[in-house]
Amino acid sequence: MKVVALGGGHGLAVSLRALKSLTSELTAVVTVGDDGGSSGVLRRDHGVLPPGDLRMALVALADETNQAQLWSQVVAHRFDRGDLTGHPVGNVLLVALMEIFADPVAALDHMGTLLNISGRVLPMCIEPVEIVAGLTNELQWADPISQTQVRGQVALAQTPGRVVSLALEPAEPAVSAHVLEAIAEADVLVLGPGSWFSSVLPHLLVPAIRAAIAQSSARKILTLNLVPQSGETSGFSPANHVEVLAAFAPELTIDYVLADPASVTDVAELNSASVSLGASVVLLPIARADLADGHDVALLASAYDELFARGRI
Repeated sequence: MKVVALGGGHGLAVSLRALKSLTSELTAVVTVGDDGGSSGVLRRDHGVLPPGDLRMALVALADETNQAQLWSQVVAHRFDRGDLTGHPVGNVLLVALMEIFADPVAALDHMGTLLNISGRVLPMCIEPVEIVAGLTNELQWADPISQTQVRGQVALAQTPGRVVSLALEPAEPAVSAHVLEAIAEADVLVLGPGSWFSSVLPHLLVPAIRAAIAQSSARKILTLNLVPQSGETSGFSPANHVEVLAAFAPELTIDYVLADPASVTDVAELNSASVSLGASVVLLPIARADLADGHDVALLASAYDELFARGRI
């Protein structure tokens, strides 16, 4: 079964760890809007894709053999002193590969070989993008009154208010043919979990990817976050996450909205929101004992396995 998982950061990484136990035909499509920390510095200094989320996806897919795990530790190692403070080895290595090959896809493929990954990691775009968001203090997320515009993922995460608009610059970034081919050939597309406005929704703001997802005949699974994220989705219910996605991509259809029952206080509200996507809500245990600790890899794998067996709606 060919599976494409779209997202970024820790949310995509945990989803990849779950999915790699179910299939070796796995492609991660990773957002490239990060402008903070090590990724932000390397992006500004070298004009390359921010490497952090790409590195995390590679490590998540690394083989479990001792040799691959050793390299995974090296790639994840973060310097804590000197001029390299805050930089993971993998970020620096990825930038070096991108400069040597002048091709981010080739760079990722070579690091994937080093880690003996299960599947493939591809960037959402082959050029960096900047997230531009409008925020308001109004209660309704779609209320356009009194917007404050912020630029960049860090500013989006740190500025209080509710996101009411979202865009990318450039508006039509270049997309690798490998990404579009993977989506076209996929049996299953998985979107989320992750930072909703900076890791999940950006894929739907890239016209070529949005069209490819909408036209795909693959089974589509939307995996919801367990708790609201401070700074991006403060006060959001699970239904709000679905409503926002439906508003940004009204032509998109989803087969399953996957959520942990402990994270959903109003099932009827979530069902109602999911109808606009043509989706069926599936409540299965996918969280650790404490929701704030995130998704459980084994439980998430079990949930994906069950949805794979169900087929499309």
